[in-house]
Order: sequence, then structure tokens, then C-alpha cells
Amino acid sequence: MKRIMTMVVVTIILIMSTTGCGSSSTENIAKAFEQIESFDYQGALETISYAREDGDDERILSRAEGIALLGMGRYDDSISAFIKSLSLSNGVVNKMDYDINYYLATAYYKKGMVSEALDVYNSILAMDEDAVDALFLSGVLHAERGEIDLAMSNFDKAIGLAPDNYDMLIQIYSILSQNGYKDVGVNYLTKAMESGTKKMSSYEKGQISFYLEDYESARTYLEKAKDEKGYEAVLFLGKTYETLGDINYAISVYSSFVNAGGNSAEVLNQLGLCKMKMEDYEGALSAFQQAMNVEGNTITQTLKFNEIVAYEYMGDFKKACVLIEGYLKIYPDDENAKREYAFLKTR
Repeated sequence: MKRIMTMVVVTIILIMSTTGCGSSSTENIAKAFEQIESFDYQGALETISYAREDGDDERILSRAEGIALLGMGRYDDSISAFIKSLSLSNGVVNKMDYDINYYLATAYYKKGMVSEALDVYNSILAMDEDAVDALFLSGVLHAERGEIDLAMSNFDKAIGLAPDNYDMLIQIYSILSQNGYKDVGVNYLTKAMESGTKKMSSYEKGQISFYLEDYESARTYLEKAKDEKGYEAVLFLGKTYETLGDINYAISVYSSFVNAGGNSAEVLNQLGLCKMKMEDYEGALSAFQQAMNVEGNTITQTLKFNEIVAYEYMGDFKKACVLIEGYLKIYPDDENAKREYAFLKTR
């Protein structure tokens, strides 16, 4: 087994923040959202129960409950909570309605109900035909279903509305590549480089060059971008050296950033992955654990899984088994982790 978890483009994302529109200043609701952000979903549900007893806003509570249930992988219950929250609207569509619908679509997708998720995005687009996120996410689902013409139609509209959103463009490339349409994705990136380089930063040029497999150009652009973009440019510069086969220099790029005071969970995770490749398992473990201590990091799940794999490679199967049991309580729908757990129980 021993599958290291890397960071890949997330095909379905939660558009709004968990503490976004419609949140309340009441103590229990604020606490529930804090627990959700720290992945304490069970604790959040208990806090929401107390908030109900105190008579807090049911629409906000149902939304929060849906988010917590979604995080726990209880998709049916999550869907019900979001639908209840929507039913409590006063009839005037506002930002909170859009927010809940994006979460609802995610819950449908996680449940495997792709048609229902698409229906939600279509409902959003019926109210706002220029909703870039809904166009993008609809395109993602169509691409995953092999409906390339529909995917491209949605992607084209999204790009037309946000032509300078190069992050979205790169995600479109990645989604198409993951689903067997790499040539289509390359075409999008090539057109962007041909028509938009004057508006692009060195970092954006470097990213796109990387995905176009023009690694020498990527290295040149990203070296320029290190000071202007920080950890993100360092991350891609290191990956460029990795792809060119120079793992030692990639480690040097990541280590130099960290040693200079850079505090990035993503860079530390990549440093750990490189050390794994070099069979420096203790160094890898140290990097993953240091990354977990970075305040506000958004890749806790990735880091926890990689920590488990590092312990495996070090031969500490007992520790790895204990950790993966705790991991599965937080992320019960991770199929890779379930297979890893089955493997560990045989050691």
C-alpha cells in the first residue's frame, strides 16, 4: 500500500467560507463554526443542539449542521439539512441562498448524485447566468461524465466572464487532463499564453509553462516570481526541479525557504514528499509534523495521511495503525485510508 497523498486539484469545492454570509454573532453559533473549521464535526453538532435549545436562528443552524454532516460523510443527512435551511428562506433570494445551494450541490456530488448536483448549478444559473463558479463547477461535472462538449461550453462561458482568472484556467486544464482530455486542456493554456501574457505575472506564466511541460521557461519565470509571490512560487519552482529529475535541488529550494523563516504547510509537505523519495523517512516525518503546526493550514488531511505513511516506512506499524484509526474517525469516506488500514492490520 503506502500511498503518499499529494495535493491535487479538488474537483468539487465549497465556494463559500464556513463562517460566510448569514453567520450569527451568538456564542454557540460562532463556536460551532470554529469547531467546523478545526474539523471537530461531532463537537459542532453538539454545539448546534445547544444553540437550538437557546432558540438561535434555525436557518443558520441548519446550514451549519449541513456543513458539519458533509464533513463527516453523512451525505443524506447533510442534504436534508441544506434543504431545510433553504426552505426557511423569506422568499427573497440572497447571498445565503446561493451559498447553501453550492454546499447542497457538493453534498449531492459526494453522494454520487451527479444529476442532482447539476440541477442545483442549473438553478443557480437560472437566477444568475453570469455565476462563474456555477459555470465552472458544472463544467467539472460534465467533464467527469465524459460530456466534453457540455463541459467546454460551460468552461468557455466561465473564461469569457473572467478572462484574467488564471487560477481557474489552470484548474480547468487539470480537470480536463485528469479525465482524459489533456489535449483540450493544453489548448486552453496555449491560447492564454498566446493572447494574455502582458496581463500575466511571472508566477502565472511559470505555472502555465509548467503545465505545458516547458520546464526551462517555467524555471526562468518562477525564479523571477519567488520574491513577488512567496511560497506559491517556491512550491512550483521546487516541483519544476523535481520534474527535471533534480530532487536534491528541489529539497534545497524548499529548505532554503523554510530556513529563511517561510511558514508554509504546502512547502513543508512537498519537502516531506521529496525526503520520502530520498528514503529520509525521519526527515519526511519531521516535515509533515512541522507543517501540521502551521497556523491556519488547509491541508491537514493530506498531512495526517502522509504522517501515517512515513511511520509505515520507518517500520512503526503500531503507531501508524493507531493514527489511521483516528484519521478514519475524522475522514470516514477516504477509500485509500480504508485500504491502508486493512493493510496495517495485517502487520
